Amino acid sequence: MTARLIDGKALAAQLRAALAPRIVALRERGVQPGLAVLLVGDDPASAVYVRNKIKACEDTGIRSVFEHLPAGSSQDALLRKVRALNQDARVHGILVQMPLPKPLDGQAVVEAIAFDKDVDGLHATNAGLTLMGQPHFRSCTPYGVMKMLESIGVDPAGKHAVVIGRSNMVGKPMAMLLLSANATVTLCHSGTKDLASITRQADILVAAAGRRGLVTADMVKPGAVVIDVGTNKTPEGKLAGDVDFEAVKSVAGWISPVPGGVGPMTIAMLLVNTVEAAERAARSQGR
Repeated sequence: MTARLIDGKALAAQLRAALAPRIVALRERGVQPGLAVLLVGDDPASAVYVRNKIKACEDTGIRSVFEHLPAGSSQDALLRKVRALNQDARVHGILVQMPLPKPLDGQAVVEAIAFDKDVDGLHATNAGLTLMGQPHFRSCTPYGVMKMLESIGVDPAGKHAVVIGRSNMVGKPMAMLLLSANATVTLCHSGTKDLASITRQADILVAAAGRRGLVTADMVKPGAVVIDVGTNKTPEGKLAGDVDFEAVKSVAGWISPVPGGVGPMTIAMLLVNTVEAAERAARSQGR
């Protein structure tokens, strides 16, 4: 068996193309979707992620606002910037690039974002609505994974889904979205004993632990869907996932690569959330 590839780059391009008529319709009503991206400091990886998001906005027709605060900026300075963007009617979505330099409190910054501009889906209100099965904004990476499953015709209902990782950004909201789709969900983490015995039961396996090569072929049920959310660096500086791709592809039924899998989908869903935010704002203004 050789697993079929889930091409996140191609799917993301389709989703971004589907936004075009919605953006045109908004412009005809006098609204241009706007996304503000805040970067604190000069971390090279964060700078690359921000450039990719800004370019995606430009390519899609979304107005981007880039706010760069120097390293050493205070918590108060960052919060003031967020509050100003909350009040800017031209900005429909706000994203603060994580992780923030220490000692800044990332969660406090997320909570300062107006929940209806929290297009990353990390605000406590959005997390709570997702938990209740009534999401306002879905966290971008888990949302992208759900779209990937949909694209290959895999309905999570009745299937056993195993998520490795319990972060607020990926693992927890991923488990909630799968649960809302009527999957039976097991959430594994660093304290899980005998991880392999659990992952071998998974019809859908989502690896989001941040450990390169964690998932090996003997941990995968034959024919399973394997989604690799990991973004790790090899000693040579290349990007690698949490899944041993070459070994696992001989066991899985479907597999997503790194790079070219979940990464492009995360950005695509950020754009989708931003357009949805603009549409809601336009409706509230009677446009």
